[in-house]
Amino acid sequence: MKKYHIILLFLAVVLTTGCYNRRTPSRFQIPDSTRFADTLTQAQLDSLTKEQQDSADFSLKHHYNVGFNFIVRADSLELTAQQPEEVVSDMMVDSFAIKKDSRIAVTDIRILSKDSVDSVWVQVVSEQYQLGWAHEKELLAKVDPDDPISQFISTFSDRHLIIFLIVISIIIVGYIARKLMRRNSRIVHFNDINSFYPTLLALIVASSATFYATIQNFAPETWRQFYFHPTLNPFSQPWPIEIFLVSVWAMLIVGIAAVDDTRRLLKFDDAFWYLCGLGAVCAVDYIVFSISTLYYIGYPLLIAYIFLAIKVYFRHHRDTYICGNCGAKLHRKGRCPYCGTMNE
Repeated sequence: MKKYHIILLFLAVVLTTGCYNRRTPSRFQIPDSTRFADTLTQAQLDSLTKEQQDSADFSLKHHYNVGFNFIVRADSLELTAQQPEEVVSDMMVDSFAIKKDSRIAVTDIRILSKDSVDSVWVQVVSEQYQLGWAHEKELLAKVDPDDPISQFISTFSDRHLIIFLIVISIIIVGYIARKLMRRNSRIVHFNDINSFYPTLLALIVASSATFYATIQNFAPETWRQFYFHPTLNPFSQPWPIEIFLVSVWAMLIVGIAAVDDTRRLLKFDDAFWYLCGLGAVCAVDYIVFSISTLYYIGYPLLIAYIFLAIKVYFRHHRDTYICGNCGAKLHRKGRCPYCGTMNE
């Protein structure tokens, strides 16, 4: 099967499944009222009661409401059995812990302006039907939305993981570069194959990382809304998220084409090490551009990287000639390295 057929098949799968937003099944489910507030017009908001308006405003600002489902990602989540008013009044408090990976649902939200720690209190129910209260800041620091995409975002946003990835990437890149230089093997940007897909994949990863950091800098609430209500369908999101999701799908599609071209142009052993090197370069691109863009250095760095990567590929790695004797592809005119024929 040609790579073009693979890409078309992949696009068909994406188009037929992109609108499906999978929710992790739970033993209990409370109707989610958050999306209702997102669809209201200003006229509709004005016609609501004060309690309904407060609920809609809370949904828009906090991106969740009564009925929203979370999963505990910390070692434990401590909840208070008493009412928030009793806790604020310094009364004796009974508390209990919810274990890691437990699913909880929001059952009530209360605003206490007298609370100097956090005015927002959230009541949740566990899978064992235990009811308890917690400050919103404490709650959100220890839970993720009960959706695999949200959990994936949370994992890759963790600072400890980023530091770990930086260290591991440096070690892997150093090892693979040493291995490839000794073997005089192919590696993207340096001793590349006659396919633009690997270079294009590295550029898409760098651009996606830059755009991700740009959203963090200039539209954090847009990203927060996506975090609480994720989807793989780019056509149902605001334009910043839409562009980011399109780049993610492009990354997957171009990645398939890069693997297919590498398998076709290189032997299995060489193809394996080339793809390892390509993965290491993409990892470095993600780390460098996602971090540097937070400090606005990533923008000129990305422009320079795109210019140099394209220039190097077309100048040194693209085969534009064909041997008149054996038909082998050649980078430049001269003696054919395969049959020895001189091509003028």
